[in-house]
Amino acid sequence: MADAAQRGLGPQAIINLEALRHNLQIVRQLAPGSGIVSVIKADAYGHGMLQVARVLSDSDILAVARVSEGVTLRESGIDRPILVLEGFFELSEIKSAIEHRLQITIHHTRQIDMLETLQGLADNALQFWLKVDTGMHRLGMSVEEAHKSLARLQQLRCCSGTPVLMTHFANADDIDTDFTLNQIKAFRDFSAQYDFPLSLANSAGIIAWPESHQQWVRPGIMLYGASPMLGIKGPDHQLQPVMTLKSQLMTINHLKKDDCIGYGSCWCCPEDMPVGVVAIGYGDGYPRHAPSGTPVLVNGQRTQLIGRVSMDMVTVDLRGIEAVEGDDVILWGKGLAAEEIAESAGTISYELFCGVTSRVRFEYRG
Repeated sequence: MADAAQRGLGPQAIINLEALRHNLQIVRQLAPGSGIVSVIKADAYGHGMLQVARVLSDSDILAVARVSEGVTLRESGIDRPILVLEGFFELSEIKSAIEHRLQITIHHTRQIDMLETLQGLADNALQFWLKVDTGMHRLGMSVEEAHKSLARLQQLRCCSGTPVLMTHFANADDIDTDFTLNQIKAFRDFSAQYDFPLSLANSAGIIAWPESHQQWVRPGIMLYGASPMLGIKGPDHQLQPVMTLKSQLMTINHLKKDDCIGYGSCWCCPEDMPVGVVAIGYGDGYPRHAPSGTPVLVNGQRTQLIGRVSMDMVTVDLRGIEAVEGDDVILWGKGLAAEEIAESAGTISYELFCGVTSRVRFEYRG
C-alpha cells in the first residue's frame, strides 16, 4: 500500500535502466554480426535522451533526428558517434554538424547542392550516410538519383570516401506481406556494385527479417521494451518495459446504480459500486481517447478505465478490487504492456511514450 501523505499524489514515470540494457542485449543476440545504431530521437521516445544516451554507451552509434539533438548530446558530454537521420536543411547546420562531429544522412540532391557551395572545409570532415528510397516514399533518393549522387559526393573532398548506404522499411511490422522482401531485393540490386557498408533493419527488421541484417542495424522502439510487430507485445520478444507510468488513487467514491461518471455522463454504474479517481489525465500524456474498458492495474490488480479521460484525472472500476486511497495505479509498463493501452486507444506505443508531458515526475532506476 502506498503512503500517499508521504509521497504525494501525482503521476510518475519510472525508467528502468536495467531493462534498457537488457533490451540492447536482445538486439545483439538477434543481430550478432551487425553494428548497432541506437535510435534516441524525440527525447529517446519520451524516456529522456541524455539519461538514455549514457546508458546506451555500449552502442556503436547513437542516432537522432535533427542536428540540434546531436548538438545537445555533444554539449552534454556524450562522445559516442552520432548519426543525424534527417540530415541538414541549411548551411549553418552543415557547419554545426562538422564542428560537433555528427554523421549526416544525405537524402536529397538539394543537400549536395549546398555542400558544393561551401569552401574551405577540411578533407573528410563529414561522414555521410546515403538514404535510398526502396518503397517508403518519405525521405530518400530514387535508385537513379542515388547512383548520380554518390558520384557527386565522392568528388567532394569534405565528404568521407566510405559512406553507409541505407534504406527504411515501410511495412516490416507485417510478416504477411512481401513488401519488405521486395524492398530488400531493390536495395540489394542498388548496392551490389558498391563495396560500402549497408543498413536496412529497424526494430521490426531486426526481429522479423534476418535477411535485412547487414553491417548496421537501427533499433528504436524495441530498446524501450515495446514490440514493433502487429499484434505482438514486447515480452513476446523477451523485451522488458523501460517506462512504467504510474499514479495513485486520489479518492474512492461509492456510487449508486445508474449514477453516471465524468464529462458527458457516458458511463453509468450498472449496480452500486466503488469507483476510483486516479491522479492522471491527458494533461500528463495519458491518451484522451482511451475508452472505457482500457486496462489499468490498481494495487497490482487488473481492472478497467470507466468514463472519459479528463485533463487531470481518470476513473476506474473498483468492483472486486482490494484498494484504499493512495494505492498505486499503473497505467502502462511493468505488468501491463503499453501495446495493450495503445490498441485500446487507437494509437501506438511510440505515441504513448512520446506524449508523456513535463509535469510527470521522472525517476531513473538501475
